Amino acid sequence: MGTVSCQSVGEKSQPTAANVSVLPPVLADTVKPIAAAPADSLLPTVLAPVPGLSDSLRREVAALYQALGAEAQALRLSVLERACVGYLTLRHAGRIGRPRVLAVVDMDLPSTEKRLWVLDLSKKQVLHRSYVAHGRGSGQLRARRFSNRIKSACTALGFYRTADTYGGKHGLSRRLHGLDAGQNSNALSRYVVLHGADYAGQDYLNAHGQLGYSRGCPALPPEQYRVIIKAVGEGACLFLSGPGLESKWLDGATAGRQLAARGWR
Repeated sequence: MGTVSCQSVGEKSQPTAANVSVLPPVLADTVKPIAAAPADSLLPTVLAPVPGLSDSLRREVAALYQALGAEAQALRLSVLERACVGYLTLRHAGRIGRPRVLAVVDMDLPSTEKRLWVLDLSKKQVLHRSYVAHGRGSGQLRARRFSNRIKSACTALGFYRTADTYGGKHGLSRRLHGLDAGQNSNALSRYVVLHGADYAGQDYLNAHGQLGYSRGCPALPPEQYRVIIKAVGEGACLFLSGPGLESKWLDGATAGRQLAARGWR
């Protein structure tokens, strides 16, 4: 497999207040409208409860959320809950190999917010928090469309397993395996990877009022990408949350059994 990654489009389509997307959220593969906040609102979508989630697991996630402290205040509890359920279910299935580390991105937040968190579940710590860019095809200030299709230039939601690193056009990059069939399973074919990009950093945000766009990669700030890529490591769980996501890994009953048997290991 080659080492091509998604390309920068930030310098080709600088965002302005006049061209902020107001498209309704859509999963581009199904062209299905998703219930969401009004198009002119920056309020995130209300997420449905996770099926089969026990009170004990809900309390454990709530305790984790409280322990994470101020750095996790902008991480919605409902997103963290889904991320933890998916992590535990994937650990139970043997689909991820790096215990305790969980990376969460809330793509329902605007790109002006630091919407990526790397967590140590056992120590209940936020290891890193940063900006992250979404795909050009997904929208502008907010990601409103998502797709698994090759050449869609869209972000694809769902659970990923982090893979190996390589030196690409953006420097150190980490490949991603999409674990949700039909939603992000083309990640390797699309060269969707973690990498750094100038259009994902604070300087670009200061100059343009929002981040630029990738071609589907969760691109990271140039001042943080190396440390984040190394901290996540190989075999870890990365969760890209957004409106309309459905995943078989959101199995509250299985997640509860895994937590009872092995904790966050």
